[in-house]
Parts: sequence; structure tokens; C-alpha cells
Amino acid sequence: MSKSVKNKLIIVAGIIVLIAVFFLFDLDRFLSLSTLKSELDNLRAFYRNNQFFSITVYMVGYILMVSLSLPGATVATLAGGAVFGLWTGLIVVSFASTIGATLAFLVSRYMFRDWVQTRFSSKIKTINKGIQKEGGFYLFTLRLVPAFPFFMINLVMGLTPISTRLFYLVSQVGMLPGTFVYVNAGTSLAKIESLAGILSPGLIFSFALLGIFPLVAKKAVEIARAKKVYAEWKRPETFDYNLVVIGAGSGGLVSAYIAAAVKAKVALIEEKKMGGDCLNTGCVPSKSLVASARLLAQAARATDFGFKSAKIEFDFSDIMERVQHKIRAIEPHDSVERYTKLGVECIRGKGEILSPFEVRVGDRVMTTRNIVVATGARPVVPDIPGLEDVDYLTSDTVWDIREQPERLVILGGGPIGCELAQAFQRLGTQVFLVQRGARIMKKEDEDAVQPVMDRFKAEGMTLCLNHSAREVVTRDGGHVLVCDNDGSTVEIPFDRIILALGRKANTTGFGLERLGITLDRKGRIQANPFLQTNYPNIFCCGDVHGRYQFTHTASHESWYAAVNALFGRFKKFKVNYKAIPWATYTDPEVARVGLCEQEAIAEGIPYEKTVYGIDDLDRAIADSTDEGFVKVLTVPGKDAILGVTIVGHHASEMIAEFVLAKTHGLGLNKILGTIHIYPTMAEANKYAAGQWKKAHAPETLLAWVEKFHTWMRSR
Repeated sequence: MSKSVKNKLIIVAGIIVLIAVFFLFDLDRFLSLSTLKSELDNLRAFYRNNQFFSITVYMVGYILMVSLSLPGATVATLAGGAVFGLWTGLIVVSFASTIGATLAFLVSRYMFRDWVQTRFSSKIKTINKGIQKEGGFYLFTLRLVPAFPFFMINLVMGLTPISTRLFYLVSQVGMLPGTFVYVNAGTSLAKIESLAGILSPGLIFSFALLGIFPLVAKKAVEIARAKKVYAEWKRPETFDYNLVVIGAGSGGLVSAYIAAAVKAKVALIEEKKMGGDCLNTGCVPSKSLVASARLLAQAARATDFGFKSAKIEFDFSDIMERVQHKIRAIEPHDSVERYTKLGVECIRGKGEILSPFEVRVGDRVMTTRNIVVATGARPVVPDIPGLEDVDYLTSDTVWDIREQPERLVILGGGPIGCELAQAFQRLGTQVFLVQRGARIMKKEDEDAVQPVMDRFKAEGMTLCLNHSAREVVTRDGGHVLVCDNDGSTVEIPFDRIILALGRKANTTGFGLERLGITLDRKGRIQANPFLQTNYPNIFCCGDVHGRYQFTHTASHESWYAAVNALFGRFKKFKVNYKAIPWATYTDPEVARVGLCEQEAIAEGIPYEKTVYGIDDLDRAIADSTDEGFVKVLTVPGKDAILGVTIVGHHASEMIAEFVLAKTHGLGLNKILGTIHIYPTMAEANKYAAGQWKKAHAPETLLAWVEKFHTWMRSR
């Protein structure tokens, strides 16, 4: 038995003994109103002759009573006023009650907090964040309302991250009004016929109003801050629009669509192309290129499918033209014509925010009640000496090339870099993937990344791990990337170089500086959980906010931005990031929702791991795609899903079932009880759930069932 457990058992035993003594010796009889009245003269006389001793004994008893959550605090408080008088009684009771409450708080924290935080970690994460941010405010509100049992507040707060110092200070102040009422009542003890008569309905109502006061005060502070923010800006008497959206990428398009759907007058401003990065330079072109490269890879594996050989002839420029063709095929989904029919006024040009209520496009100035900033992000260009002397490419510009490079350096081993690297390698380019860290795709678990790295190497790609780019040198008509690798200098010759080092939010050049919109340390717009900036009527969504730089996240956030902008005065909604999925479209694909192992370990979240190998799946074997796995992290002893990582063919499609489960709180038992078509890749999800169930089989019960069957065979 550990020392901690022994200490806890000693504390429990001590508490039990003290409570038992209290009730066995019928000590609560001294804490009745009738006893107090009958002994009041004796108590006052004793106090006059032994003031310090009386106060000391009273405080010790009061502290023990509160810390043990014993009944009688009300009568004890009345006694403090009746014996010590109003001001002395108020001081003594105030400190005694706060010290007792803090002791109860500390006992609760020591005994139960770790267990509760571990057991319910996924469910109370939001509560913890709220307490860390505004715990003092919540506690103060609870202390002011007598309807909430104080002993429950002590015990529950001990389970939260609120600091002991803050708990004590807020409790000292928050309990003071109620303490004053009871101590003051004790000074007129003879007039009190029952404890119920101390708090009249009017007084209870007054306390309720007092408890509501902090909420009202908080709202008033918000209004005052808003007035201060808007002080230098003139508010129009009327508005041209309910909502103006700047940026017609995924976030802007959905925001405008939602506004039009609820009959708001909305303008959508886009300087470049409708559809934003996803359609024109991101998801659509990259997946089109990946699809073409995949066909070549399939042909290279002809013998795996029973063919003697297969050869595909192609021209690189035709591949890149196909990419543009796919963009044009999808363009109508995001076109001006479509959104105009939906009720959105689409405006081509550069939008500039002049004030919280004015946006200018060219010579036109329009007034609006609300603004949504959805200006997206752009590729990061590092400050590497010599880089400006080469015609470098980014994920935005690579789609313009028509001549295939023989040697290609890709700087950055994230999802964008990995997808482009494999596609170009399969098309016949010699790719050098340069990554500063020890492995690619650093946000994923090592076991999820290793199959991808193995495939890259098998296909001929050169992985330059632990390589830090130092400079680009141009000599003899060629280019060289000079890198540091574990203290050594490495030179990598190349014809073209692609920068894939992440994306930076577009927050400059359209008026945010003029307004003083707050940015975070990474240069992204800082927003509250309702996606409001420091101007309550200016919202943001998508990559410019940048918590998750995915197209589907931008669409998800845009609903909250639009609805909160249009209806926030009645009801606002916090963005729900409970189940954000993503995938990297390499071969094999890597898809995830929720926690991965390295995150769980870093955050100290306990978990159980279940892994099902796709090499055992019938459909995967039939398709010769039998590699990868489904890995599920669950709450220890439960089927509640913490996170899922899938590696394999069509992992991005397979993950959807787990996204649904995590979003709606469904566990592995529900997945196991769902019929899956045979043979499909999605069966792997059910088999993973089955492995979890097998590991949690009730062995004792099954042993008895086995005996039952044996007994039945003997009859």
C-alpha cells in the first residue's frame, strides 16, 4: 500500500471518528435554538470573564463543524452574534467559517480530485477551462446565494483547478453578506422563534438578486467595454446590410449562404477567385494530382493483381492540365452565379474595413451591422539566404508549372509537403523531402507515420530528416540547398524547390490595423469562443482564425460566426471543437479524430489502446491494400472514445464512423452492434470494437456460464 493511500485512509478514519463522536455523544443538542436561548445568559457571563478563551474555543469548534460539514452552523452563527455582539461576532464567524470551508475544500481536493480528474477527464475539460479562466467569478456568485448549500460548494470546488488562495479570498468576501444577516439576527435572539424565520421571503429574494448581481455586473462590463471600443467610431443610423463577409473561401461562402438562408441582407466580397484556397490552390488541385499519381503507382504494382506488366505513357503538362480541368469542373459550386441565386450579393474587389460598421470596395462604401472576416491564409516563406534568387514554388504556385522537374526539394514534412512529395515521386521526379525534425507529420503518432515513411523510401524518395535548411546557393547554372545535419553540412542539388512550411493568416492590408483588431502571437485573429474579435460585431472564421486550418473546420466555424452575428443579441453559441477530424492523403492515408497517443501522454490523460491490423481484413486482402491499422483510445474500463487514428487505404473515409460516434457520445459497443456490409474496409472499425469487447469480456461470468453448459451436457 502506497504512502498516499495510507494517508488518505488515516484522514478518512479521523473524519469518521470525529463525526461519530459528534452524534454518539449527542453534541448536536447544544446546537439547537432552544438550548442557545436557555443558556444565553451563562454564555454571555462566561465570555465577559474569559474573552480570549471563549473566542478561541468557539472558533475551533466552528472550524471543525464547517470542515466536517456537520449540521448546526446556523445556530452557531446566531450564537456568535448573541454572545460576542455584532462586529466582534461578524469578524470571528467570518474567519472561522472561511477557514473551515477552506479545510473542507483541501480535504476534498486531497482525497478525490486526482481520481475525479482522471476518471472523467474528457468530460470535465471544458469545466476546468472555465474555472481556470473565471473560477473566482463563479465561486463569488455561488457564495452570495444562500440557496446553494455551502458545504457542497466547498467539496465540489475542491475537485476543480481553482487555487486555494483564490478560494479562500473569494469565500471570505462572498460569505460576508450572509454572515452579517445571521450574526445580526443573533444580537436579537429573543425575538427569533424559529430558524426558518430568520430568512424571510423578501430577504431570500434580496439574496437572490445579490447573487444575480455579478452576472448583471459582468454584462454591464461587457457593454462598457463595447462602448469604449466603439467610442471613436460613428455608428450609422441605418445599415445597408445585416452582414458583410470578406473572403469567399470555404468560411466566407458558408457564412454568406447561412445569412441569405435566414433572409438577412448579405454581401460577399472577394478580391481574387471564388472558392478560395481549397478550390483553386489547395484541396481540389492537390487531390487531383494525388489521384493521377496513384494510378501510376497502381500500374507499377501490376504483378500484385495478377498481371505480367503494365505501362502508362503520359506527359506531365497533361497531368497539370487535368488538375485545372477538375478545378473548373467544381467551380460552379462556388460561383458568383450560384450564390447570387441563393440571395447573396457577390462583390468583386478588395474589401477594406474603414470602421466597425463600414466596408469599402473601390469607390463604394457600404454600412453593415456585422462583419465576418474570412480572409484565409497564405504559405509561409522562410527567411533563408539565397531563396529569393530562385524561382521557388509554394502550394499556391506549384499548379502553374508545366515542365516536370527532374530533382525536386520539398521543404517541410507536414501534410501538404508529404502529399506533394509522394505525388511528384510517383510521377517520376526525384524528390528530396527535407524535414527539420526526426520524422515527418509530427502531429501524428510515430506508429502511424512509420508506414508512410517506409512507403516513401520504397518508392525511391529521399527523406532528409533532422536537416535544417541554412541557405540556397546558385552555382554552375544549378541550385543547391545547404542544410545542417547533426553538425555536418549537407548539400542537396535541385531544379525546383517547393516551400511547404505551413500557412500564415492573412490579417494585413484591409483595415484590421486601423481598428486595432487583436492578434495572437502567431499573427492570427484572436477571438472568443463565439468567434467575436475585440469588436463584438466583427467575427472571424477559417484559417484567419486558424485554430484548425482545414476546409471542413472553416465551414464548421462559419455557422457559428454567421448565427452569432445575426442572432447573438438573443442567443450566442460557442464553437464546438469536440470532434474535429482530419486526414493526410498519402498512400497509405492517415486519418484521425480526437486524441492520439502522444497527445494523451503529454496531457497526462489515461487511456486504453485497442489496435486492429488491417492486414487481417478480407476486403483489404482482396484489394491488395492490406496494410495499416485502426487504433482506438478509450477511457480506461469504458468504451467511451478518446481518439482514433486510422492508417491505410481509404482511411479518410473510414474515420467518418468514429467522428459520428465521438460527436454524439457513442461508444465502441454501439459500433460493434452496427451491421457493416461485407466485405468493406469499414468492417475494420467493427473489428476494432470487437477486440476491445474481447479484452473486456466478463471472465468470471463466463467461467460460471461454462460450468452451466457442462452441467447441461451431463443431464
